[in-house]
Amino acid sequence: MKHRIGRVEQEIQREVNDILLKRVRDPRVEGVTITGVELTGDLQHAKIYYSILSNAASDAEKAQAGLDKASGLIRRELGARIKIYKIPDLTFVQDESVRYGEHIDQLINQLHQQEREK
Repeated sequence: MKHRIGRVEQEIQREVNDILLKRVRDPRVEGVTITGVELTGDLQHAKIYYSILSNAASDAEKAQAGLDKASGLIRRELGARIKIYKIPDLTFVQDESVRYGEHIDQLINQLHQQEREK
């Protein structure tokens, strides 16, 4: 059963990325990339993780509002593209791992710079 959930998660991720690029015309979701999908075991709820290129908090809030507003369209499009019994409810969550990775890179670069100065 877990193998099927993984396949459905990958399919949802691929299709939501495509829908955001081609169907959603909201300027608030430009630059949004889907980084992962987490489905519940009964396939009723999907937590969709996304990242944005900007680090500004206002851009993150705008992107979240745009995704929440477009969730009905995205869910309807998923229903047309994916053949499963019930399309899950969608919840969008900002993926902090990209920002965390950038922070770690900055810390490593600072350490290297301190080593060079010594």
